[in-house]
Amino acid sequence: MPTFLFDSIVFGPVRSRRLGVSLGINLLPLNRKVCSYNCIYCECGWTHAGDGNSEALPSRKAVREALREKLSEMREKGAAPDVITYAGNGEPTLHPDFAGIIDDSVALRNEFFPETKVSVLSNGSMIHRKSVRNALKKVDMNILKLDSVFPETVRKMNRPRHPFDLSRYETYLGDFRGEFIIQTLFVRGRCDGEVIDNATPEEVAAWLEVISRLKPQSVMIYTIDRDTPDGNELMKVPAGELHAIAERVEALGIPASVSG
Repeated sequence: MPTFLFDSIVFGPVRSRRLGVSLGINLLPLNRKVCSYNCIYCECGWTHAGDGNSEALPSRKAVREALREKLSEMREKGAAPDVITYAGNGEPTLHPDFAGIIDDSVALRNEFFPETKVSVLSNGSMIHRKSVRNALKKVDMNILKLDSVFPETVRKMNRPRHPFDLSRYETYLGDFRGEFIIQTLFVRGRCDGEVIDNATPEEVAAWLEVISRLKPQSVMIYTIDRDTPDGNELMKVPAGELHAIAERVEALGIPASVSG
């Protein structure tokens, strides 16, 4: 199926299923995806070997100027975004100036639209870096991925550059003291001949145990909605199943939202 890349530093605003009117920021190259994961459902397509080694990333100055220009334009039109969202063509926290860019973004938000939130959509692979954790503590919505707590399922679904270590991930999440949001995409089907299903009773029960320990601010539950890379046969998890999972999260005293 066709996928797409964002062709500018600032894009949108767009209507997000989870975030409302979202002004997107892409800290990665405009012509290829750069990510530490290779999720089988990614709308930006596959991550290819060598990505990030030679491609130029937008500078901190370029991001600041592009965001200032867009926010100024939106203020003139009287159109405030609900959220400024760091996502784009891969993993935003890979940018070497990520912490400084977040400082700039918070300052610009305060200048133009103080009520607008700043959010980061991240796979969490770089939170072992203290500078990344400190930067994420400054945003309003620190949204981190946890599609499964089983390393083998993570290998199949997310294909991380390095093996997934749940205990290590939990340790670094603990540094946020509950100031984060867990985002989980549930999907089933096949990819490269392997069966994929992170919505089985076993998967959900184990995932809920970890959610109970982590005690995030909230949990975002969703399923595929856009095109996925070629070569896989993936299906949406029905909305009824997603809502049933959300009810079990809320039974833990944790708010949950569903986008299906």
